[in-house]
Amino acid sequence: MTKTPDFTRVMQDMMASLPVDATAFQSAFKTQAAMGEKFTKVALEAAEKSTEISSKWAKDTIARLSDAARAKSDVSEYSKAATDFASAAAEMAAENLAAFAEIAKKVQMETVELMLAAGKDASEEAQAAVKKATAEVTSAAKKAAAAAK
Repeated sequence: MTKTPDFTRVMQDMMASLPVDATAFQSAFKTQAAMGEKFTKVALEAAEKSTEISSKWAKDTIARLSDAARAKSDVSEYSKAATDFASAAAEMAAENLAAFAEIAKKVQMETVELMLAAGKDASEEAQAAVKKATAEVTSAAKKAAAAAK
């Protein structure tokens, strides 16, 4: 009866002979983790600022609505209070939307800067890895050629 050959040892020997540098993978992982941390920081700062704006906007609206809801001695004062509230609400909306736009603009600029930096870093790492791999393959080829003679 024929026994199935075990290729485990053959595969281990073959993988051990290949010029693979695990530090390149570790470096890439660390770079990716650092980039993720930077992107998360940008997003969390934007969320924090947006929450602050929303909270302040709500508090201001409630305070102005409270003023508008007070009892008046003359009927015409109710109309004036409603007009003042609507005017103040429109002004607050414009200010707060402008503040949200500034946050979005800042996030966009920081994201572009991070992407450009990531591209530059990745390019430099890839060039270094290719140079190193080329040197290792050349060295291995020379050794193989010398052993074949």
